[in-house]
Amino acid sequence: MPGPVPLPTSATRIGEKLFISAQPSLDDFPLFAAAGFRRVISNRPAAEQEGQPTPVSERKAAEAAGLSYRFIPVTGSTITEADVRAFQEAVSASDGPVIAHCKSGIRSASLHVIGEVLDGRLAQEDVTVRGHEWGLDLSGAARWLAQHAVQTPQVKGFFDPRTFSVQYVVSDPATRHCAIIDAVLDYDEKSGATATTNADLILAYVAEQGLTVAWILDTHPHADHFSAAQYLHGKTGAPTAIGAHVPDVQRLWQSIYNWPELQTDGSQWHHLFEDGEAFKLGSIDGRVLFSPGHTLASITFVIGDAAFVHDTLFMPDSGTARADFPGGSAEALWASIQAILALPDETRIFTGHDYQPEGRAPRWESNVAEQKLRNTHIAGLSKAEFIVRREARDKTLPMPKLILHALQVNIAGGRLPKPEDNGRRYLKIPIDALGDTIW
Repeated sequence: MPGPVPLPTSATRIGEKLFISAQPSLDDFPLFAAAGFRRVISNRPAAEQEGQPTPVSERKAAEAAGLSYRFIPVTGSTITEADVRAFQEAVSASDGPVIAHCKSGIRSASLHVIGEVLDGRLAQEDVTVRGHEWGLDLSGAARWLAQHAVQTPQVKGFFDPRTFSVQYVVSDPATRHCAIIDAVLDYDEKSGATATTNADLILAYVAEQGLTVAWILDTHPHADHFSAAQYLHGKTGAPTAIGAHVPDVQRLWQSIYNWPELQTDGSQWHHLFEDGEAFKLGSIDGRVLFSPGHTLASITFVIGDAAFVHDTLFMPDSGTARADFPGGSAEALWASIQAILALPDETRIFTGHDYQPEGRAPRWESNVAEQKLRNTHIAGLSKAEFIVRREARDKTLPMPKLILHALQVNIAGGRLPKPEDNGRRYLKIPIDALGDTIW
């Protein structure tokens, strides 16, 4: 634990090895190290206040002092369970005492107590009492927990750092029925090896929670990872489904792959969802929004108060998805985004990728109100301005490294190519099929 060296700022011990403080100066970081700390966690968004040290400068100061550094920025109104779990991991993985800070210390303490309640180590009614003991107002954490308890459906995200993908298990607490959305089949392009690590983590969670898989869903044929839909169907027997426009994508890529034997009627899935179609997840109402722009077949699943948008909207600090893949359209993407933002402001938005700007921890949940107010690609922009900026940005982006590998698996519903006469499976990579691209 921290030694006899006086702490440079008022620090409060709130866990076995966790201390919290108000915003430190960069000169404080060597003092943290001298006091025995091993890691600094910043829970403050960049540029929240004039004169505030940047995450880059804090990271440099921490590393110069021999400290590790984690950036998990939150605001009081936008804390998600992903932030809580990232905070817990950053504390538990440290090899010694940790000091976490925001502006006042309240957000850091809130992340800690929310995790303690979710994991059953602290009673929800004791949160504000614990805050009073620390001299902190934790009423915001108490409100978060009260709201979280009544949210339907329950959503568990699984982040895959290899592809920056987020996979979901969406469950109805009343019936214990669940849907798995956009699951990843692991693939290493260097060796050609496949694995089911991500999918098996999802299945383990389903079993641990006593859930019954009712649907295996994909929002579109992915260009940056293989779909685990077929593997999960084999393990659970649950039906697979995707949007009704997937045959348009199949026909487009059938030509690119010169694949005449590919069936282009969407029959590789058990169900094709039409725009506006209603469905049930246990007792919870769901419906589908056709969301083209990123691809010809992209859809959004709206289940209860949660919308799964995958490559349409990213987190507000990351903007929107690209629209330059074959069949993509920035104009169509704008229209799809407007339809999503027409949902009630409190609708939770779950995105399919997070690329961790400024090195922050992965995040994947926002809401409609936050997207309208803060999304860097759409807030305050007209349709024309969005299209110009989106198309200009797309011209600077290289193609995903797995696009030619993944599409031939994903337009077949997540099925790998059939084994050839030697028992091996082979992917087919067309040469110069995508025109001029950035390397």
